[in-house]
Amino acid sequence: MADRSSIEWTEATWNPTTGCDRISAGCDNCYALTLSKRLKAMGSAKYQTDGDPRTSGPGFGVAIHEDVLDVPRRWRDPRVVFVNSMSDLFHARVPLSYVQRVFEVMQETPRHTYQVLTKRSARLAKVASKLDWPLNVWMGVSVEDASEVARVDDLRRVPAAVRFVSAEPLLGPLEGLNLAGIDWVIAGGESGPHCRPMNPAWVRALRNQCNELGTAFFFKQWGGRTPKAGGRELDGCEHSDMPLRSITPTIAQAALTA
Repeated sequence: MADRSSIEWTEATWNPTTGCDRISAGCDNCYALTLSKRLKAMGSAKYQTDGDPRTSGPGFGVAIHEDVLDVPRRWRDPRVVFVNSMSDLFHARVPLSYVQRVFEVMQETPRHTYQVLTKRSARLAKVASKLDWPLNVWMGVSVEDASEVARVDDLRRVPAAVRFVSAEPLLGPLEGLNLAGIDWVIAGGESGPHCRPMNPAWVRALRNQCNELGTAFFFKQWGGRTPKAGGRELDGCEHSDMPLRSITPTIAQAALTA
């Protein structure tokens, strides 16, 4: 949990769970896995649960943190909040009852806007009807290459006010991607010592598709050894669009009570 975030498309992070398991190519160089190992060595209490070494690692086992559930309630000023930057809320080892409690907090704090991102779109679609979906919750799926575009089909089944796709790290062209019903697309290259290169043609194709459909497009980074090594400009300008369908928490609350 952090009161402020350096991620370009959000303002703060909130981690009611930590830990995960790698399930697809986009996870290969997971920053959260590497950071968790470091945090465990530093003695951080939240990162003392080890995961399966085949898919996870030291400090990166899935862990529930009930003690941070109330943190957004203590934030008086409105924030855009990335939920679980160090985990996946829809991991199979996170009980549905706990996911529901996280959603209750989000519903009860309409001054904030919450961005939830998952690679486990099948479970998301399966449990979506058992969750209350307030207007201040944006739901997204990660899609790193064409083999994972079906995650977007699962996302379309979710009654979120805003649906978004994170194509980061973008590892190949997203052929077959259907953006119908999708409000926002984030794209970005991989960063870190083992980063895989991103072809500019893949990004341009995604940007052009968004432009044709009127979908908001946010280009986060080219990537490189560090996240900001390659900058954010695409064809001479930065793309920082946010969802057109997004509304302020105050308006959302008014709509809910009308």
